[in-house]
Amino acid sequence: MTVNARNPLSTLKSHLGAACAAAALLLAAGGAQAADINALIWCDHSDPALLQPFEEANNVKVNVKEFEGTGAGLAIVEQSQPGDWDVMVIDSIDVPRGVDKGLFEPLPEDKLPIADLFPEVKMDKSTTIGGKRYGITEKFGYNTIGFNKTKVDPADMQSLASLTSDKYKGKVAIYDYYLPVIGMAALAIGKKTADLTEADLPALKAELLKMKANAKLVGEVTASQTALATGEVDILVGGGEWVTAGLAKENPALDFSIPKEGAVLWSQSLAMFKDSKNKDMALKFIQYIMSPEGQARLATSSCYWGMPSNKKAALTDEQKKTLRFDEQPGFLARAQAYPAPNPDLDKKMQDLWTEMLQAQ
Repeated sequence: MTVNARNPLSTLKSHLGAACAAAALLLAAGGAQAADINALIWCDHSDPALLQPFEEANNVKVNVKEFEGTGAGLAIVEQSQPGDWDVMVIDSIDVPRGVDKGLFEPLPEDKLPIADLFPEVKMDKSTTIGGKRYGITEKFGYNTIGFNKTKVDPADMQSLASLTSDKYKGKVAIYDYYLPVIGMAALAIGKKTADLTEADLPALKAELLKMKANAKLVGEVTASQTALATGEVDILVGGGEWVTAGLAKENPALDFSIPKEGAVLWSQSLAMFKDSKNKDMALKFIQYIMSPEGQARLATSSCYWGMPSNKKAALTDEQKKTLRFDEQPGFLARAQAYPAPNPDLDKKMQDLWTEMLQAQ
């Protein structure tokens, strides 16, 4: 997650394969089947538990193709013919990239549960352009501190300072994705992720090197998650509910915190293609994903869990407890968006990350 600079979960998404079929009219046993819809998605949308209820209710097939980040997704679109795709999952802050390319159709707000979304994740500055909504946030979460609460003092996990404490030296893994962890480093030194400039790079480097000195490993999603799950490390820098919630049944000792300094917020949206040949069914799909039932299934997808953006998601009490649903207002109040550097600063941040990785 080269890695897309806006996608905190791209490596995780890549581990599940999905086939993409061309749109066609098929005959079902009971009569004509509605036209298929073709969706460019992240792996959480590949779960049959999510797709089958929609397919059966609408007598339609959802053909999905996974991609690893906005850049990869847009490259697929560029290599496709107009009308090949109907809907797309995209990082909320990247919706303007698709709009700038003329790809997306405005969504009818009066037919979507906009009022039911957590206000903090509507992401209107990114999802609404020129007074028109082109994306709707469907799921969100945090890059923060994941930990084993039987191996560390949970009170320590309420501060980012614990990540550089000698108390946990050699017990830490760092998620190998530069933007969210640089964002966490910024929060640790009292900087806002939205305000970072080149002048902040030396202080960010110093903080990252202190984290690295405490770390047993720096690894991509699978390696870092496995290290936490197996007890190789007790803390994962950059982890969150998307790491720990799905493992809660197997290892209830795993948890996450939103420390007092804050956490880095990720969010994903749904968009409809302007050239879709089946806009009515594409909108039905978006409406289903945003419904209380669809939101619950998406939030607890077998690929990775995350918070549903719809406050009315039909989660069980146990699922809400695992996701810390009732604590979200406080979490969101302390969360800050991914750093969104311009191309020059982004390059310098990537170079800084490489220096940290190579440090002994």
